Amino acid sequence: MDEVRPTSGAPAHGLVPMFPPGLQAIYGECRRLYPEQANPLQVTAIVKYWLGGPDPLDYISMYRSAGSPAQDIQEHWHYVSFGLSDLYGDNRVHELKRETGETAPPTWPAELMQGLARYVFQSENTFCSGDHISWHSPLDNSESRIQHMLLTEDPQMQPVLTPFGTVSFLQIVGVCTEELQAAQQWNGQGILELMRGVRLAGGPWLITDMRRGETIFDIDPHLQQERVDQGIETEGSNLSGVSAKCVWDDLSRPPEDEEDSRSICIGSQPRRLSEKDTEQIRETLRKGLEFNTKAALPPISSQRPSHDRPQSRKDSLESESSAAIVPHELVRTRQLESVHLKFNQESGTLLPLCLRGRLLHGRHFTYKSINGDTAITFVSTGVEGAFATEEHPYAAHGPWLQILLTEEFVEQMLGDLHELNTREETKLPKEYSWPEKKLKISVLPDTVFDNPLQ
Repeated sequence: MDEVRPTSGAPAHGLVPMFPPGLQAIYGECRRLYPEQANPLQVTAIVKYWLGGPDPLDYISMYRSAGSPAQDIQEHWHYVSFGLSDLYGDNRVHELKRETGETAPPTWPAELMQGLARYVFQSENTFCSGDHISWHSPLDNSESRIQHMLLTEDPQMQPVLTPFGTVSFLQIVGVCTEELQAAQQWNGQGILELMRGVRLAGGPWLITDMRRGETIFDIDPHLQQERVDQGIETEGSNLSGVSAKCVWDDLSRPPEDEEDSRSICIGSQPRRLSEKDTEQIRETLRKGLEFNTKAALPPISSQRPSHDRPQSRKDSLESESSAAIVPHELVRTRQLESVHLKFNQESGTLLPLCLRGRLLHGRHFTYKSINGDTAITFVSTGVEGAFATEEHPYAAHGPWLQILLTEEFVEQMLGDLHELNTREETKLPKEYSWPEKKLKISVLPDTVFDNPLQ
């Protein structure tokens, strides 16, 4: 449970000595930025998370920022959180436009930040600049179009050095659905850069205005879309995987052949992924992130980008600790003759992204089921270390399926799946089939996945 109360603040000549060194360093940065606000309004977790409390963030301070008239940056509220990852290098900030006549900051951003922190603590996944967060609901529970988030470096807070290492500050930026989709198709940093150039969309400091009714594409339809399309064409997408509602069926053998077949059907109890395969899926995405830097939320895994290696069109599915995939001793690699993939609508609409933004750029894309251990990884012929091959394009380790697609087949699929590119709702169920390739894809209603026994 949280309470809103003013803090005692720090004396003008120094920091509060009772705080741990990490907190002192962060408070010092806040004092540098807001020297006149020694006692900001603060949300405090009464029962700390490590003592069984529900909220991982110990404190969220709320500052009133005057903006920057010279840069045409409006007045706003600036939220700074403390305690995520125990100050081992991650903090969360949020900048929110201050409404006319508003004398106290709203508390819903603090609740939102606590929700994101709970996800980080429970999933053991971390966020990086450029990540996107699919929220699917107005951030302030209103009728706002701002229903998702992008993450970037805070433009005002400088990284600080603590006894536990360097702490950097990530800013949460509220975005519309169309802007989130563009970030998925291309990359979060590219969309954020476009937003910085549009005052109504946030301007240089990317200030979130929950009353914003227009996307950057509404404000500047031709220029913005052209820049996104050009980015996708030249750079591809840096989204290497998502958690999704998905399953796959092995159509090569009868479903009742459970001992020899890996048939994963809705309503069946999937076999658990081995620890080795689970780690390999994580390494798969980490390798993708080394080249493409950002993950999705909920990410299957994340790792800060590496800039030590030159970029290459060839992506890799190899583990950093191994030059090749070694199957778990009890889970052999099986080649399948025919497969049926099933996705809900949201996951299905990402198929063009997977094909156009990833495979045509020599990369891979993974769907990890949120309802079980099922995983589906699409790979191109340029990806190294995959256990699917051109001779056997469908292969599985237990419930992890890999599908290798040639560039020619990808182009064919893009033409057949063109309606998934539209923003209009597709009438479901929808089925796509390539008999000569022995591949079938179904896009099904959420209820099929949510109520598997019906």
